This record gives sequence, C-alpha cells and structure tokens, in this order.
Amino acid sequence: MSNKARLLILLFLFIFLVPHGHAFNRSINELHYQYGKLDTPSFAGGGSANTHILTFQHASGWAYGDTFLFVDYARDNKSNNFNDSDLYGELYLNFSLNKITKKSLSFGPIKDVGVLFGLNAGHKAKVLKYLPGMRLSWNIPGFAFLNTDFTFYIDDSSGLNNSGAPSESNSFMIDINGAYPFKLGAHEFNIQGHMEYIGERKNELGFTVSDWFFSQIQFRYDLGKLLTGKSNHLFTGIEWQLWLNKLGDQSTNENAAQALVVWRF
Repeated sequence: MSNKARLLILLFLFIFLVPHGHAFNRSINELHYQYGKLDTPSFAGGGSANTHILTFQHASGWAYGDTFLFVDYARDNKSNNFNDSDLYGELYLNFSLNKITKKSLSFGPIKDVGVLFGLNAGHKAKVLKYLPGMRLSWNIPGFAFLNTDFTFYIDDSSGLNNSGAPSESNSFMIDINGAYPFKLGAHEFNIQGHMEYIGERKNELGFTVSDWFFSQIQFRYDLGKLLTGKSNHLFTGIEWQLWLNKLGDQSTNENAAQALVVWRF
C-alpha cells in the first residue's frame, strides 16, 4: 500500500472516529443529485456534455473543531474519458481556536479563527492536493455560517509517468463558503455554497496553468416541509456553477445551471 493510500485511510478514519470519541455537537449527511450541461476544457477535447453528478456530503462539529467532506461521482453522455464515471472528493478539517482554548477569541465581526487542513483527490486524473492554512469565521446576521479560508495549494499528484494528469507546482487558494436560510411566508429557502480563487502555477511540461475563479451556489427550496410538514429533509432547486478558466484552461469559461435534488439524513 502506498504512503498516499495510507494517508487517505488515516484521514477518513479521523473524520469518523475522532469526532465520535469527543461527541458531535452537530452532524449533517446529505445525498445530492445534479444534472446539467457542463463544459469540457479544450485540453480534454472541448465541447460540452449533459452530466449526472451524485454527491455524498458530510458536515459535523465536534469538541475541537469541525469537518467537511464531499465525494462526487460524475457521468456524462460522451465517451471522451472526461467526467466518464469519475470520482472526486475534498476533505477539510478545521481546528477552532475558540474550542481548543475554551475562550472566545472573537474580535469585531470575526467570531473564530481556525487552523485548517484540506485534501483534494481525483481518481482518474490521479490528482492529490494538500491545503494547509487558516479559517476566519464571520458573525454576519442572517447567515447560518460564513467562512473565509486561506490555504496553500500543494501538489502531490502522480503525474504523467503514472498515467495521471500532469503534476503542477504549488500555489494558493482563497475560498468563501457559507449558508443563508430565509423564509417567504410559510415557505423555507436556503442559499449556500462557496466561491474559490486558485492562483496560477506551472505543470510538469512547463506550461502555465491559469489561475481560476470557481463558484458553486445552490438555491434550495424545502420541498419536504411542503409535502410532509417536516423541515430540512428534502430539498429541490438549482446549482449555479460558474468556472472562469476551468481547470486552468484560459479558453474555457463555464456558466451552467444544474437541476438539484438533496436528501438530508
């Protein structure tokens, strides 16, 4: 077993064993289904394809911080090996200084500061990125949560010699993530998601991988409450995906709305 595989196993065990040992104070698991026409970068053949995405998403708070994880399974209607039965996942572990010190370190609109570690992994492209950094958590009225993350973007991908995507030099990421619930009469809605900026870097062939701006915003309606009277179990809506310089390709700017169904359990 490779060192990378061992690291992945240890991190996933950490997600589910450490929080249980110290008691969850919140835990949310969701399954998402999205469908829409997504663009293929020019280096992978270009064009666009109708794409199904099934996502497992986990978020939890525990004694010393919080955890966020998602795994996407994507399948499109073309056989160009891009989004063709592929897996991609991200994990973020945030260690809250408020929770660790058992003191409020808030100042101004900032309610907490965290030490953050992220991991991004793609199956077919054999991509692996480490994202150590910090998190600022904001106290903004109306938001269920709002964070700004500042991380390095460190490449440990397999590269071309191991039949993966080209490995890259290191860079950085800035990410804003949050959720804003609201009501219109008896109907409940939620706007949530994230926006990220990742800096320019070079790949192992010496080519420039452009910086990119990537945004995934979900507009959710609580359909479960309408149908059964129970809130926060079944949602429908759209996910708007905006990706400028998709995957570092300056000739691909994606602007796509995807149908969305979410089951929370």
